[in-house]
Amino acid sequence: MGELMYEIVEERDVYVTMRDGVRLTVNVFRPKSEGKFPVLLSMGPYGKDIQDLLIPPQPLYESAFWDGNIEAGDIEYFVPRGYVHIIADVRGTGKSEGEYTFFSMQEGKDGYDLVEWAAQQPWSNGNVGMLGYSYYAATALKTAIHQPPSLKAIFVSHIYVDAYRDLAYHGGILGLFLYHLWYGRHAGLTCGFAPRNAVSEMMKVLPKEKLEQRVKGLLSNPDIRYYTMLYHLLHYPQKCPLFFDIMLNPLDGPYWRERSIYPYYDKIKVPVYIVGKLAHEARAFWHLYMNVNSIKKLLVKPVGPEERPWREDREEALRWFDYWLKGIDTGIMRDPPIKLFVMGANEWRYLTGWPPKDIKWVKLYLRRWEWLSFAPELDQPEPDCYLYRPLWLSNKRDSVKYMTPPLPRDLEVMGPVAIYFYASIDQDDTNWIVRLCDVTPDGKDITLGKGYLKASHRAIDPEKSKPGEPYHPHTSQEPVEPGRIYEYMIALGVVVNVFKAGHRIKLEIESAESPRDPEMQIHFHPHLCSSKITLHKIYRNKDYQSHVLLPIVPKPGYEKIIETLGDDNYLSKPE
Repeated sequence: MGELMYEIVEERDVYVTMRDGVRLTVNVFRPKSEGKFPVLLSMGPYGKDIQDLLIPPQPLYESAFWDGNIEAGDIEYFVPRGYVHIIADVRGTGKSEGEYTFFSMQEGKDGYDLVEWAAQQPWSNGNVGMLGYSYYAATALKTAIHQPPSLKAIFVSHIYVDAYRDLAYHGGILGLFLYHLWYGRHAGLTCGFAPRNAVSEMMKVLPKEKLEQRVKGLLSNPDIRYYTMLYHLLHYPQKCPLFFDIMLNPLDGPYWRERSIYPYYDKIKVPVYIVGKLAHEARAFWHLYMNVNSIKKLLVKPVGPEERPWREDREEALRWFDYWLKGIDTGIMRDPPIKLFVMGANEWRYLTGWPPKDIKWVKLYLRRWEWLSFAPELDQPEPDCYLYRPLWLSNKRDSVKYMTPPLPRDLEVMGPVAIYFYASIDQDDTNWIVRLCDVTPDGKDITLGKGYLKASHRAIDPEKSKPGEPYHPHTSQEPVEPGRIYEYMIALGVVVNVFKAGHRIKLEIESAESPRDPEMQIHFHPHLCSSKITLHKIYRNKDYQSHVLLPIVPKPGYEKIIETLGDDNYLSKPE
């Protein structure tokens, strides 16, 4: 395994006809040999012709040559090791025919046809795998749903499973990443999207009166009126028809389910290797792993941006495909199914199941003087407050922050984390953005989890909610009554971290994000901000016991930490 053997032969702009007559273009990279080889297929909308660029991996922010759209896999690594690698432009992009609509499940049908076409080529041994990062991972999952007979395994990284929650509306708040990916600042810094015939499905299927009604409602939204790019788009949807459709569907429903993976989990039968990263997209990869019933493995990596072109994990992908496509015993199936990086401890661990069975759920309470404590507030202090000012008015971002004293010993947290807090505002809506951090002795914040919720989307489905995982249906909006105290529940994602002795646990609640957050791979305003000056009050007293729910690994001494950090005599005002 891994020995370099073959030179590379290229065949570019090969047309492959789909079942409906539409032709997709592919680039084929294969070993220079008369033999038959297994095939790796990657499908995406960013342009097949940039995926084989030989630029070495570049770090985000530190290099002007970083390009986040080179995500199909390392051709120069796999082909010399005895694989054919096919890169395809999905329909309506690059040089492929047809129409491109937002994350259409048609891509899964096209993937089926491409897999079976590849399996029948004279240079193929009939075994096909799929791999990719982000969009290329999504097309692999969509293809697996349709179960092409020749697809033997997939390797997917940085996935989404729920188009509404993972991609477009985080906690009901309109995310702007996809706009910037296609036509905005992200596209200006990278190759971006390669559209040939992108169309609005809403403009095709909605009657004119309903379409105009939805657009009129959005144009009356003061938040959108202050965001000129979005206001402009609603008047001129041909500018970005894909994001136009996103804006016209602010609630979860059939439009989003038709573009999601989760309704079809039971259709995925092929072996799947899932790669995810803590904090950045933790909800999606855990959700996929926990709900797919095929043979599966999971690699969980630490917080932080990745380099491009995507070449990370190629050695693990080779072990996976050598086993499933070549029949080589690489030992990968003898490894435990889960390998994850424990932050803080800075070590890799293997697990046989998830979640860990011995977890202890413990409440970490918000207290006066901006403390976090394992004991609740029993008095009736005044609430904490912060004032949100629209970012077009001020760059100052107010927030409230809570923090434990330095921990007396190590404390390990492993599992889903959520905040349950009580608050009031003086407007009819706001954005809640909550961040959980590990603070080092020298004051550095390490983001471990982040959660979002639009206040008008606060409704909970108790039957679908679990400890640390409140579930919001996002099927209706219920305006907030100004001044009234409501309970808000926000999932912060899966946290796997050892808070070392001397470190602090920190919680921050705000209503707008920094336009540049390297740990979360953000370099523009990532969500639609409120246009209204809003006073936020956070309640934490004997009647409103706001808290974070932590899944603690009960290692020796953990009870002493809880006892110590629950003792008011241990608390003093933070520096």
